[in-house]
Amino acid sequence: MYTNAEQIVIPIARATIGQALGRQATADESAPWLHEPRACFVTLKMNGKLHGCIGSLKAQRSLLTDLKANALAAAFHDPRFEPLTDDEFDHTRIEVSLISVIEPIYFVNEQDALNQLRPVIDGIIFEYQNQHSTFLPQMWESLPTPQLFMAQLKRKAGLSSSFWVEGVRLSRYTVFRLNESEHKESLLL
Repeated sequence: MYTNAEQIVIPIARATIGQALGRQATADESAPWLHEPRACFVTLKMNGKLHGCIGSLKAQRSLLTDLKANALAAAFHDPRFEPLTDDEFDHTRIEVSLISVIEPIYFVNEQDALNQLRPVIDGIIFEYQNQHSTFLPQMWESLPTPQLFMAQLKRKAGLSSSFWVEGVRLSRYTVFRLNESEHKESLLL
């Protein structure tokens, strides 16, 4: 889809964070597709553990702008973690998930909704009134069944894991996953 995406996107995210830490860092930003509207998530891991994940679900700015903003937010503004330090930076691995178009899921009840979820493929957005949450498809690695996945989505939205009423809305998306580590996995867009 995007030529050499991994060799372009990951270095831009790394250079953006490095510059914020006072390092001299640059990356090639000339690929034309970087200037197209696209949403992404940036995930940081240290020693295999999450250390920041921030992103956008809807394309409201260029991929380049979204990538840089989300890289900085994941490194320094994820409220679940202390800001990334210069000492930690070299031990941090970066993953970028390019988000597809979001599609609504139509269902008649919770069981029908659960039956429509596609483990490992779908990222899901859960919404009820002012409460909402999302998990990237990568979360299926930790929550392998639709029941567990949905229960944790509800909890993330501030609701009980058994919550279900008329008015719940669900949407799905997929990601194209770009990973700094030696293991690369991409999911269909």
